Amino acid sequence: MTKQADTGVSGYAGGKTAICRVDQDGKELAYRGYPIEDLAEHATFEELAYLLIYGTLPNHAEREAYRKRLGALRALPVRLKSLLEELPAEANPVDILRTGCSILGTLEPEDREHDRNSVADRLLACMASMLLYWHHYTKNGRRIQTETTDTTIAGHFLELLDQHPAPAMQRRAVEVALILHAEHGFNTSTLAARVTASTGSDFHSAITSAISALHGPAQGGAQEEAMRLIAGFASLAEAEHGIMQMLARKQRIAGFGHEIDPRAEILRKWSQKLAESSGDQRVCPVSGHIEQIMRRETQLHPNFDFHSASVYHFCGIPTSLFASLSVIAQLSGWSAHILEQRTEDRPIHLAARYIGPETRPYVPIDRRR
Repeated sequence: MTKQADTGVSGYAGGKTAICRVDQDGKELAYRGYPIEDLAEHATFEELAYLLIYGTLPNHAEREAYRKRLGALRALPVRLKSLLEELPAEANPVDILRTGCSILGTLEPEDREHDRNSVADRLLACMASMLLYWHHYTKNGRRIQTETTDTTIAGHFLELLDQHPAPAMQRRAVEVALILHAEHGFNTSTLAARVTASTGSDFHSAITSAISALHGPAQGGAQEEAMRLIAGFASLAEAEHGIMQMLARKQRIAGFGHEIDPRAEILRKWSQKLAESSGDQRVCPVSGHIEQIMRRETQLHPNFDFHSASVYHFCGIPTSLFASLSVIAQLSGWSAHILEQRTEDRPIHLAARYIGPETRPYVPIDRRR
């Protein structure tokens, strides 16, 4: 660490990276030098994953070959499917992905046959398969096929979810959300992955650490909270009254923060586009009004979580699965960070500022009161 903080390490440099640039004021975000706005406008998620993991943007032939490779890695081992069937229906979907990743690490351990890049590709390809196999089996007893003909990860996820191909607009909206959520510097889950990787541990363990960090309410779950908040108001008047009451009680409003998040504006536009296509007369107006209230009363800005919630809602994704999409998106960024951390060849050690008692003499037990 270049500077020590008394509480937390937010805003303090934890090391060097060539993967993502996040300006301190939050207004600019770039992956390997490419502005997030350009990637969200023009790139596919597979291009983005290739860029993060392999370091360069692929040409057309490389992108198609990469898609084909990922498509061939979607099937799940029989033993993994059997174990997924044993997991409870009420489990948190993020826990399912954490457990599935750990199990896969024992069935297909990182070795000469499964080198680090092939492990990254395998996990990126099959996370949606794990999640939705468990989802369908525990919800309705169906053992679904986890391979689809859709060449995109976003389309694959939606097709597995609904068991039929998704409309192009929804597929692209989810793809943009995945691109925007793929990487954000040394956030908590990424740092967890790097710390584990710095010990020389295997790839699956590092990803499992990242997913575990994402499970906590301070790092994950804000999208679900934001959607429940928006869905709880039937009108603009209800939203006005409800948000003002929450602010008066000093309650936290999910999906808002001090920094301007460049991803939020992109997702707001997608939310509006999807709302118009679906004929929505409530969700988008209510979310827009909540944003106005927060700007007026607190000067806080919406972040990725707030508008991605309505995007996923309009794409027919159950609220309970929102955080699991964050896992699928960030797998590409986590993988890039694990690979980068391994070039350091030394463990991460953070100094702690001791605040306990000063040196004290030891008193033998028979003399203690």
